[in-house]
Amino acid sequence: MYMRNLLAWRWIFFIGGMMIMSLGISLTIKGQRLGIGPWDVLHVGLFQNIGLTIGSWSIITGFIIVTVTSLVLRQWPRWGTWLNMMMIGLFIDFFNWLLPDLTSLTAQIISFVLGVLVLSYGVGIYVSPNLGAGPRDSLMLLFVEKFGWSLRLVRSGIEATVTLVGFLLGGPVGVGTLLVVLFCGQLIQIALPQCREILLKITDQEDEKVLWHYKGA
Repeated sequence: MYMRNLLAWRWIFFIGGMMIMSLGISLTIKGQRLGIGPWDVLHVGLFQNIGLTIGSWSIITGFIIVTVTSLVLRQWPRWGTWLNMMMIGLFIDFFNWLLPDLTSLTAQIISFVLGVLVLSYGVGIYVSPNLGAGPRDSLMLLFVEKFGWSLRLVRSGIEATVTLVGFLLGGPVGVGTLLVVLFCGQLIQIALPQCREILLKITDQEDEKVLWHYKGA
């Protein structure tokens, strides 16, 4: 019974965090006059040129990344990775439909700043139970593992590449894109320990190794 409750809380954090993260992404998209995050620049660019939805392109690019990394590593991804790929795209489309379009610059600035904060804490919540990295994180780790490059170099290179491709497709690039690259990681570093601490308290854990190394997921 105890282990069931522990696993249930981990999944609640995982799914709830993805929902909150997707809300943050949609808020930045509604404030896209400032620019949006690198991967979202690509997804919006694909949406504008080919159609479908922004969330659909998040799922499609995620699927391609998961497939490639799985073939290279010869390792089947965790179920959380597949769920991450599917659910974030669905949540993005839901919140893009739910949230109103913003016309004034002031409203877009507020939406963008709020979106970055919400996005960062969403990442902290969904990563804290350690149920599977997202497709883009898996790609980053693949380059680090295969070539021994630094995490910061790999992340910057990937984000620069997808931003350039998205920009060429007409995706919104601006000062906000730079702000996401510079500050989102730092906000996540603040959010993640806080979210882990909350999860440990809820599950009555004193040692996080029990939580992260539990193999019931």
